[in-house]
Amino acid sequence: MLKKILLKPGVNKENTRYTSENGWYDCDKIRFRQGTPEKIGGWERISSNTFLGICRSLWAWVTLGAQQLLGVGTNLKFYIENGGSYYDITPLNQTNTLTNPFDMVSGSSTVTVTDATGGYTNNNYVTFTGSSANGGITLLGEYQLTTTGATTYTVVAASTTTISIANPAVFTTQFKLANNVEVTLTSTGMLPSPFVVGTTYHVVSTSGYTFSLAATSGGTAISTVGSAQSGVHTVTAKASSTAAAGGGTVRAAYQIDTGEAYAVGVVGWGAGGWGSGTWGIGTESTQTFRQWSQSNFGEDLIFGPRGGGIYYWDASFGLTGNTFTVTIATPAILSTSITLTNGMVLVLTTDGALPTGLNVGQNYYVINTTGTSCQLSATYNGAAINTTGSQSGTHKIASRAIALEDYGGASAVPTEQNYLLVSDSSRFVFAFGATEFGSATFNPMLIRWSDQGDPFNWTPSATVQAGFSYLSHGSEIVTAMQARQEILVWTDSSLYSLQYQGAPVVWSTQIVGDNLSITGENAVAYANGVAYWMGVDKFYKYDGRTQTQNCDLRQFVFENINKSQFSQVVAGTNEGFNEIWWFYCSGTSITIDSYVVFNYMENGGQGAWYYGSMARTAWLDSGLRDYPIAATYDYNIVNHEQGVDDNATETTLPIEAFITSAEFDLEDGDRFGFVWRVLPDITFRGSTAASPQVTMYLKPMQNSGSGYNIPPSVGGENNATVTRTAILPIEEFTGQIYTRVRGRQIAMEVRSTATGVTWQLGSPRLDIKQDGRR
Repeated sequence: MLKKILLKPGVNKENTRYTSENGWYDCDKIRFRQGTPEKIGGWERISSNTFLGICRSLWAWVTLGAQQLLGVGTNLKFYIENGGSYYDITPLNQTNTLTNPFDMVSGSSTVTVTDATGGYTNNNYVTFTGSSANGGITLLGEYQLTTTGATTYTVVAASTTTISIANPAVFTTQFKLANNVEVTLTSTGMLPSPFVVGTTYHVVSTSGYTFSLAATSGGTAISTVGSAQSGVHTVTAKASSTAAAGGGTVRAAYQIDTGEAYAVGVVGWGAGGWGSGTWGIGTESTQTFRQWSQSNFGEDLIFGPRGGGIYYWDASFGLTGNTFTVTIATPAILSTSITLTNGMVLVLTTDGALPTGLNVGQNYYVINTTGTSCQLSATYNGAAINTTGSQSGTHKIASRAIALEDYGGASAVPTEQNYLLVSDSSRFVFAFGATEFGSATFNPMLIRWSDQGDPFNWTPSATVQAGFSYLSHGSEIVTAMQARQEILVWTDSSLYSLQYQGAPVVWSTQIVGDNLSITGENAVAYANGVAYWMGVDKFYKYDGRTQTQNCDLRQFVFENINKSQFSQVVAGTNEGFNEIWWFYCSGTSITIDSYVVFNYMENGGQGAWYYGSMARTAWLDSGLRDYPIAATYDYNIVNHEQGVDDNATETTLPIEAFITSAEFDLEDGDRFGFVWRVLPDITFRGSTAASPQVTMYLKPMQNSGSGYNIPPSVGGENNATVTRTAILPIEEFTGQIYTRVRGRQIAMEVRSTATGVTWQLGSPRLDIKQDGRR
């Protein structure tokens, strides 16, 4: 008797394997299409370039010049991606002028820096300009610092480098090295031959930021002709002598504080909310990791870290900055290639020296503009700056974001916020959780917004639509999202609808859901007019009313999720397949390793659930990109649904995918059945391998509590390969499989493990004979 196996779409683990008969029970890296399972699409990195830190936020937009940009926020930096390259626009916190701050120790690459002014914390990034040689090293460029005292920190004299394939090979770095300085090399890929990682080499033929290397001091420069290389290379230099208090006059530009990569547990006094825990002992809490929110304002970008300030990136300065010239005059005239307007804020940088009167890393305000020329002032609408002395090198207006409050004419900008959003049609900038108007007090339940079309004016008045509103249900605003005709705002216990009313109210709030939960600011996805989100013990949706979303994997997900890492949950849409994805940390993992998917169109619109293992820290599905994109722990961005394999690195790997059914009766459950033949039904459409294949398994049981039979077969095999043998005129594959399997119940599994393979299962048939009652 031939029995067709056509099971209900979706994976259901809310009951036993036997109760879930006629369905699926286990899977990884599959989805459902028109009721049947198939392997998910592959992914491929957008380029070999990488960024620093763990990415937690992605945002895509297009400039007026049709330039496609992607905001990338990590725990260490903030970047804009374009064409596969990552451009660092991390704002500066403070810039100090130091005198002879560097202490070098002979043979060491560690440099001690003294800065009594402050403005930095541990793991910050600092950029040095203007330095002079000390211990054979002219320390220029950017470094991550490690604090060692109240006024001191250390950096490692290391720089990424390019290496020419030439005789001799030429290295180009961010610092300058004297001849005979010892260096070592590292690489994320492969160094050109004959260079070896960890070997000590000696600098020769130095010239500015370039040099060659020899095997011995003063020896012959090494050639790389005929060799290949890959990855990112780093040069680490060792001081040639002990030299205290050197380096001359140095400008140290400190970026805003870095953040934690993961949520960190905190125990004891000061942990948890005020008044929680036993007096004098405290309680347990979780120190939040670095999260960003971002929205474009026209072609510019507004962004900020949770618990931090608001920053503005002006697209007119480009991704690499804009070159300018400046006169040495009273007052100085700056000339560039872009049109400048009064009140603009500029940060200057140079690879040489600015004239006296101008400093690297300081905010300057544009005044007295004439087309592409202007004068500069140290304060908004202040006096023009005079310059004296000399200058050298190439100067640029830096492409760094600037604090919104530092812009000319900025008024009452919140100095701290938890989440940012720009409304679609009316162009208000919102801060959810913000400092009070006219105060430095932070209120986690306060919503503030700027004037319409003016991100710099946050002062309410009769003629200005800036304003604020207090929410009452909950203890903090967690996140917000633009919906069709409203902005949805989640607190830790409620959902609000924010709607534009016009003056004098401007924006009104209405509670649309109460006594609910949400895991974190990135746990919401919006698709087909419905908001879906993960709570702390179930899923929800809002389509005009708030409802619990039925989930066939609820126990499985929430009994296995790491609750201390709820805030890491990432949600996103995959519109091409009608899916909502959530990525989360399972078990005791502090890194994201699992996902769960809700397909809202399967089962006649009732939806289907499935799950698997995958590590993604941010996700974006935008019509501005060709594919859904995601951030990985390899410090890069990948396109999803591109190809059929794992191409997150330079090495192609297979995506191992499988699906296992629940147990179903071979007869009526009262008799044993004997399966002697299987007629597969599958398509390998889209595979790139010449002969793609899957393996089909039959897993028999004597009863639902017996476990799988050991051995699983009776004198034969319980599995076989199904291979495609032809494509034209129709697809051909293994037509029948002979097996010897006996049991009352059976589970079926389909699995693929090779590269170049994708598949969709149809309706396979089992040839069954009755085989007694025991």
